[in-house]
Amino acid sequence: MSWLIVGTVPYESFPLTEDICILEKDCLRIGEQRIRIARGTPALIAAACATADVLNIERPRALLVGDTGRGEGSRRLYDCLADTADKRSESGYSFHYLFPDVFRHNRILWKLESLSVKPMLVADAGYMYAAKMSGFASSYTLFTPDVGEMAFLADSQAPHPFYTRGFLLRDENRVPDLIQQAYAEGNAAQYLLVKGQQDYVACDGEIIGTVSEPCVAAMEPIGGTGDSLTGIVTAFLMAEYSVSEACMRAARANRLTGFLANPSPAFSIQDLLPFLYKAAESVLSEK
Repeated sequence: MSWLIVGTVPYESFPLTEDICILEKDCLRIGEQRIRIARGTPALIAAACATADVLNIERPRALLVGDTGRGEGSRRLYDCLADTADKRSESGYSFHYLFPDVFRHNRILWKLESLSVKPMLVADAGYMYAAKMSGFASSYTLFTPDVGEMAFLADSQAPHPFYTRGFLLRDENRVPDLIQQAYAEGNAAQYLLVKGQQDYVACDGEIIGTVSEPCVAAMEPIGGTGDSLTGIVTAFLMAEYSVSEACMRAARANRLTGFLANPSPAFSIQDLLPFLYKAAESVLSEK
């Protein structure tokens, strides 16, 4: 199953680049471009590549551009994908950090929906915000929000996670209610994988699974562990697991990575990555 990861990297000079993802010792290589493995889209790609290797499947391709928050790079990427989307043949897309742009988001979505076989669509971070604000969240297969983003999805009026009513950014106890509210407002994908102290998997408004073990407190301040979870679930979807099983196995593998690494808060996502291989292998052997 072919897959495209779409996102940005925090370097203005990084050119619009599309190619197969290569995981090297201390960096990622996309075509002729190399980038350090850090939080954000690079963490997602690195986790997807490592998990794909364990699953013995082809690594994903990536479509990346540099953007430091001004949106210029994101707009170039949006336009490039919108111009080619109806001619592409990927089975799935994982969208990550892009400056939210509802107009350009909709151009891409309508092109992809015009295909004879609609691809699976996964969204996290800025692209999930655009998907929610567009009113077409239900066109997506999977969203992977954290608890604060879950509050944003549940709030019909909030334009961004920072502006959720009631400042519910870390209210873990309300996640089941937020899931139901997001579906009621039409602001959720078919499936949700909600990342938190306990990970929730939901489908069409119903919680169908949770993962809470192992619990490694030191993982919380390490930037990129939520991004890595989206990468891991991307690989399981590429391997043609059902969405629900891909979410459950990915949540378990991400947590087990932290358990095996026994990290301190000073760890980076690159420090955790070597432990993902053994974690993914272990999860494959579990029922």
